Parts: sequence; C-alpha cells; structure tokens
Amino acid sequence: MTEPHRTELRRELLEIAREAARRAGELLRDGRPADLEVAATKSSPIDVVTEMDIAAEKLIVDLISARRPEDGFLGEEGASSVGTSGVRWVVDPLDGTVNYLYGLPSWSVSVAAELDGETLAGVVEIPMRGETFHAVLGGGARATGPSWDGERKLAVRPSPPMDQALIATGFNYVTAVRTHQAEVARALLPLVRDIRRGGSAAVDLCDLAAGRLDGYYERGLHPWDRAAGDLIAREAGAVTGGRPGERPSDDLTVAATAGVFEPLQSLLERLGAWHD
Repeated sequence: MTEPHRTELRRELLEIAREAARRAGELLRDGRPADLEVAATKSSPIDVVTEMDIAAEKLIVDLISARRPEDGFLGEEGASSVGTSGVRWVVDPLDGTVNYLYGLPSWSVSVAAELDGETLAGVVEIPMRGETFHAVLGGGARATGPSWDGERKLAVRPSPPMDQALIATGFNYVTAVRTHQAEVARALLPLVRDIRRGGSAAVDLCDLAAGRLDGYYERGLHPWDRAAGDLIAREAGAVTGGRPGERPSDDLTVAATAGVFEPLQSLLERLGAWHD
C-alpha cells in the first residue's frame, strides 16, 4: 500500500471510529434504564455484563459493517470475525461496566482499527465528561471537550522523579489475582506520589495522554481494553510496553511518560506484578 493510500485509509478509519464511538456513547448515556441489571458474568460473579454493553457493541458492529463489510472484528462482548480486507476493528463497547452499573461517570467506549496487526486509528469516547480522545498512527493525539477550547493536541506531562509520580492502576475480578494486585499496589504506594484506581483502562490511558497522570499499569488487560488508549497515549508522547523488552500484553500493560516508564517498569518487574 502506498503512503497516500495509507494516509487516506487512516483518515477513513478514524472518521468511522469517531462516529461509531459517539453514537454508542449517546446510546449508553441517554438509553441507560433506571432499573439496569446484570445480563451475564464473565471471569467471575463480580465481572459483569449489562444489556447495554451488548446493545452498544451491536450498534458499533452494525455501523462499521455497513461502511466496510470486508473488515474483521474483535469485540469484548463476542463480536468476532476474520474479514478479508486486512483491517480488524477492536471494540470495547463499555469499558468500566461496573462504574456504569453503579452510576459512576468514569466509563468509556473504545474503538480501534488495526491493519495487519498494527493499530492505525483509535477513539475513546467518555460521555459523562463530554470528552472524545482520538489518534491516528504518526498523526498525534487530540481531544475535544469542555476542558479545552475546541480541539486540543495532546502531550504528556514532563516526567517527575519517581517519588513524585501519580500512577493509575486497575484490579482484576478474579479474587486470587486481585489479592496479589493489592499486594503490589501496597508495595508501590510508598515509592510514588499516590495511586489512582478509576475503573476504566481506556480512560486511564487517555488521562495519561492529557497530562492528568504520570503513569499507568495493569495486569490482565485484553486487546479491546487497551487498543485505542495505547495508541492515543503513544501519540501524545507516552512510552508503552509490558514486561521489560515486551509489548503490552495480557500479562502486563505499562504506560508512562518517558522518564517514568523505565523506573515504573523495573519496580513492577521486581514486585512480580505479572504473576501471583
């Protein structure tokens, strides 16, 4: 594929992702029933799916399929197809389902598009903040919302010393895993400014991109949890990875400003953050 065609493809994928994320966000925000209930559970009885997760994923898949019928999908709530175009959409229709279930505002819609395994475009919609984050590979990351006048190009914060870094994390829903994660957080807490736990990996990665955090880590993320947010963070100047020398994976995802990334990654390696 020539570079002009690749540029045009990135633009097309971004625009479709923005529309899909916006419409799913509107559905989730405006269509949330007062008596919202759990529709199913996943890894454990506290890892829940609601009827709205399922409806939002269907909306996204239907919209994208109508525009690009040859593309594939990987969705948290079951959308899975190979496609024939080389493009695959990685979708988390509701990242932060427990927050959504309880009426907390920190939840998001995450839509990313890959070509042959490389993420080209990503969008994270955060409806209760009125914020949209988006990026294309090599084109920088941007956001719109009430915090900014129009559209703002994103850049991470200057790197502080590690003991002044504000770090976000998340916890798994499997009891044995989250117990170990709590021990890692307990050991890390005295070594940093503080730790935040927001409940949506995509929101945390966007907050890093916007300069609201210095770093983020989590064990057990799936591709749909991190695909769009990882691209947005990198395009804003963050460094992302997994264990030393590895890419982000289900074992460990680490993202931080350039000066915080290696110290944080080394601490997590020493603390055994990727295993019980």
